[in-house]
Amino acid sequence: MKSQHRKLPTPAPSVSTATLLLLPLALLAAVLMVVYPNEFALQSSLAGAGCPDGASGISVAAHHVVAQVAPDFRLLMGVLTLPSRYERRHLLRMVYALQQPNLTARVDVRFFFCRIESVEQRLLVALEAMRYGDVVELDCPENMDNGKTHSYFSSVPALFGAGAYDFVMKTDDDTFFRLPQLAESLGRAPREDLYYGCMVPCDYVRGWNEYMSGMGYVISWDLVEWIVAAADQIRNHTVGPEDRTLYSWFSGAGKAKNRVDVKPAMYDFPQRGAPCAHELVPDTIAVHRLKNNFRWSTTLKYFNFTAGLEPSKFYRVV
Repeated sequence: MKSQHRKLPTPAPSVSTATLLLLPLALLAAVLMVVYPNEFALQSSLAGAGCPDGASGISVAAHHVVAQVAPDFRLLMGVLTLPSRYERRHLLRMVYALQQPNLTARVDVRFFFCRIESVEQRLLVALEAMRYGDVVELDCPENMDNGKTHSYFSSVPALFGAGAYDFVMKTDDDTFFRLPQLAESLGRAPREDLYYGCMVPCDYVRGWNEYMSGMGYVISWDLVEWIVAAADQIRNHTVGPEDRTLYSWFSGAGKAKNRVDVKPAMYDFPQRGAPCAHELVPDTIAVHRLKNNFRWSTTLKYFNFTAGLEPSKFYRVV
């Protein structure tokens, strides 16, 4: 008979043996927590980042809880300007950037002009692009009422992507918008087939040739897409006052039926003989025809725009 050998079970480690084995690991962990406390917090936050918290919209980073709230809407504010107007763009950057912190909507301000012909302008605009990244050169000869607005709207989807915004605005560089008031008003507007602004002519009875003033009007994204799709129909109908021309496209196609006229909250700077002009008022959304620094300073002073400036020994402008 062959002898049978049975494999004896390995004895389990005693409590004292396990303690000796784990003690160095415990001491190492304690040292790391004292020396690198933030590293453990970071690892904890990264571990939880991959687990969506339902519809809560909350992410945890270290010991801070940050709410990720979707904007009420997304608006592209396209300011049509000229390459040479550096000072005006700088002013607009300041007045719009200072209004951004308290907005619940996303408002992206971009400056649009046609092809830059001057070597000097090309260099200086390049510096703006490097510093601010908010200038856009359209592929068109520079003009005001000879197709520039069509070039602008028809380029937006290709430049920013399909569905990038809920609304797209065309405005001028002599118009000042109060962004919180604009956001509140636009937030109540329809999201489709929208045509929003100051309806003109201001001195005519409603029902005759109503279109939104070129000082600043907003259309919904579906209308921007329609402008692109209808290129063959409207490409040869782009000459003439741009605001009235845009209205003719919509009117001929039965588009832009959701018209929101916010007059008198949008108006021209007070001046004699201007039908859309009246005195500055507290519930203003936009003021147009700010052609010089005097008009800009008068308007910004009325709305107490520099109220947040802290006193300093370096200036006496307060």
